[in-house]
Amino acid sequence: MAKVILGMTMSLDGFVADRNDSVDRLYPDLEALRNTEALQESIRTTGAVVMGRRAYAMGDPDSYVDSYEYQVPIFLLTHAVPERLPKQSERLTFTFVTDGIDSAIRHAKAAAGDKNVTVVGGASTVQQCLTAGLADELHIDIMPLLLGEGLRLFEHLGSEPIELEGIRVIESPGVTHLRFRRHKISSS
Repeated sequence: MAKVILGMTMSLDGFVADRNDSVDRLYPDLEALRNTEALQESIRTTGAVVMGRRAYAMGDPDSYVDSYEYQVPIFLLTHAVPERLPKQSERLTFTFVTDGIDSAIRHAKAAAGDKNVTVVGGASTVQQCLTAGLADELHIDIMPLLLGEGLRLFEHLGSEPIELEGIRVIESPGVTHLRFRRHKISSS
């Protein structure tokens, strides 16, 4: 069964975008990032992606079909379907999901088969997954950078603690990859 993996890159002080809503400082060398062991493993094990509208709109959506790391079905969490649909291919398709995170995850799991569902953000999408209890693992890539202010990843999570278990640390040049499993609370 597919695992749901939340993946984000953030600064050491917890920001996924700076005060100007830019992620440029977090991704100074995209080619180097693409060649890391952690991202290559994620690409191999991902069968579908859930993406927030904000993350989708950060680049040219038409370019995804040629250059996006994950050439798999993408389920875009949004309030409204855009008038013009982006380019798609046999492998990379877009499904616009307007009825919430539960539905997006359910559709992505069906498309992923035995592979994982990777949730790539933005912050709101990751927060919704965490608060709804939909995440199995959290993969956080820490950049050696203090942004000071901006968009925080771990806000709006409610008052209940979310317990995680560290399962792996991967050191790559210029980034530390932290892997956590979400503790499932037994009902006994």
